[in-house]
Amino acid sequence: MGAKQRILQEFENGNFAGKTLGELCKQMQIPYRERGRLLSLLTELIEDGVLYADENGRYGTPTQLDLIKGVISGNERGFAFLIPDDKERYGEDFFISRNRLYGALHGDSVLVCRVEGREGNEAAVVKILSRGYTNVVGTFRRDRRAGYLIPDEKRFSTDIYIPLSDCHQIPNGVKAVAKITDYPKGKAPGGKIIEVLGEENDFFAEELSIIRSYDLREEFPAHVEKEAQKQERRGITQSDLLNRTDFRQQLIVTIDGADTRDIDDAVHLEKTEDGYILGVHIADVSHYVLSRSALDKEAYERGTSVYFPDCVLPMLPKALSNGICSLNEGEDRLTLSCVMHVNDKGVVTKSEIVEGVIRSAHKMTYDEIMLILDGDEKTCKQYADVVEQVRLFADLTRILQARRAARGNVALDVKEAKIFLSEKNEIVIPDRPHMFSHEIIEAFMVLANETVAEYMHSMDAPFIYRIHEKPTEEKANTLKTFAQSLGLTPRLHVDDVKPYDYKNLLDAAKDLPSFSVLNRVMLRSMQKARYSPENVGHFGLASTCYCHFTSPIRRYPDLCIHRIIKEILHGKYEETAIRYKDFVSQAALQSSERERRATEAERDVDDLYKTMFMSERIGKEYDAVISGVATFGLFAELENTIEGFIPIESLYGTYAFDPDRLRLVGSYAVYGIGERIRVKVIDVDFERRRTEFRLIAKIQEGERV
Repeated sequence: MGAKQRILQEFENGNFAGKTLGELCKQMQIPYRERGRLLSLLTELIEDGVLYADENGRYGTPTQLDLIKGVISGNERGFAFLIPDDKERYGEDFFISRNRLYGALHGDSVLVCRVEGREGNEAAVVKILSRGYTNVVGTFRRDRRAGYLIPDEKRFSTDIYIPLSDCHQIPNGVKAVAKITDYPKGKAPGGKIIEVLGEENDFFAEELSIIRSYDLREEFPAHVEKEAQKQERRGITQSDLLNRTDFRQQLIVTIDGADTRDIDDAVHLEKTEDGYILGVHIADVSHYVLSRSALDKEAYERGTSVYFPDCVLPMLPKALSNGICSLNEGEDRLTLSCVMHVNDKGVVTKSEIVEGVIRSAHKMTYDEIMLILDGDEKTCKQYADVVEQVRLFADLTRILQARRAARGNVALDVKEAKIFLSEKNEIVIPDRPHMFSHEIIEAFMVLANETVAEYMHSMDAPFIYRIHEKPTEEKANTLKTFAQSLGLTPRLHVDDVKPYDYKNLLDAAKDLPSFSVLNRVMLRSMQKARYSPENVGHFGLASTCYCHFTSPIRRYPDLCIHRIIKEILHGKYEETAIRYKDFVSQAALQSSERERRATEAERDVDDLYKTMFMSERIGKEYDAVISGVATFGLFAELENTIEGFIPIESLYGTYAFDPDRLRLVGSYAVYGIGERIRVKVIDVDFERRRTEFRLIAKIQEGERV
């Protein structure tokens, strides 16, 4: 055993843990003149990644030094926060000052040690484990000495240096993508421009910049497209139908938006003496996307389809998503079906999961379902064969909703904009009235997701659950304080919040003008739903066991659990337990990250479209509701969900921020969340994707809005 291995062994045994170089020399009786040899060995062990040194010069393994692994979240002012990987152990993020980042940048995976500081929970970077960004999107600038890419992502708080020899032909001011080539110590990262996206302030270049910044996969590789087309040509063979339940004589329909092309789910419903038989039929994507195939690997990397106003980045090629896997009207399609016997109390008394084949009778829209329920003569005549079934849909939905409400389902009413481009390339943000037909499909899909999850949980098989943990004590307390500021008396224990606590609070506020804002504050108080191999229930749905089973065309977890379910149905329990034991953990983590990234990208692009939409309305006045309050101003939301900012310096008088009641208190007025105001559009900021408002007046009770 060499000297380096012996030293490492002593550290692992704990004999050298937490010692400085001087203390190690003393313990090992090494003369001062020979300490350089020991320092070299320690440095080699650090470079090998098995030993570390904190900022006080103490050496040890990560555990011995109480090092914390996490991801850097930067700030444009130069400091950063560490978001720990282990959220359960470390409840809060750690502040990292600029001089303790030691070259770490936004998005990097690092190890940090705790340090003393004014901010309380402070840390210093010990080791950069991996870089978060390889490509950076931004605006290119050039002077006589060099070029620079100024990142769009402000949390990436340093420019990228581009040697003049590599960028002399690139126009100044364009939007571009730079590949980071090196990280010189104490200097800005070096890079190379690999793509020019368009002119600065060009709308579609800005949109493309957002897509590139999230590193979303756009085009499918040729071999993946080829495999998809091969599966589409294969279609459905006679052997595919063996041992499948034939539902083709059932009156099955799909219900989606008018522009939907990738149809995952179809339903049928029958009335029985003591209740209903509900069939939820989901596209059997796993029949065509085989495990570990090129299609599967690409779907795993994408994790989810991403939806923008002018395009979709699908998880699967169109040959599958819009073709052989989509449950198109009048065409035979393979399914994984969940058939549930539901009594008149909304309880599933018996269920069966089977591989099936269906033929959808109609591709119906949400609008058409509502027209039938409203008795529209023309629509009822057009769909005469399903009118009675549609009415049964409504009856069962109300039963299921009543049961879920009794359990404490948190039915948030948070309005979201549906943005799209017209045929003339004009941005359209229409009013989207809430329709009961959306609730029908939601109720049926939730019931199927629960039924499948409960079955697989009872089998104790590897699985991917959709979990939603209860709010943290800190966030629950913030919500409680805010609710009290509205004059409500929330009865909730912040250390152990129950779903019905939230439901009761919503019920108490339903007639208040601030109801919509309470919904948003309540949403912010909740943790984000995610995927997990462990079932801990779903707080928002008041469900003890839940999964995502119903959208395998656009979500990877659904596709993954379809495979597991089918193997269990085929009696391969032991093989499945071995094959998927570790994979479900990897897939849950990957899918949660991809979902988060897709959601953020969609939100940023929507904000860009909203900013462009409002740029054509500068000078116009609107009624709004105060949706947020900060030390630097107010946020106000219009009826169409567009949010604008009112700087504090534009308000008359001086103001102080009251964090407990979320309001600005001034000598002349008080402004709080939920209050109705009249605003004027003053300007838009494309870089921040933000609209600026000017406050005109408060709107008193009884006035418009």
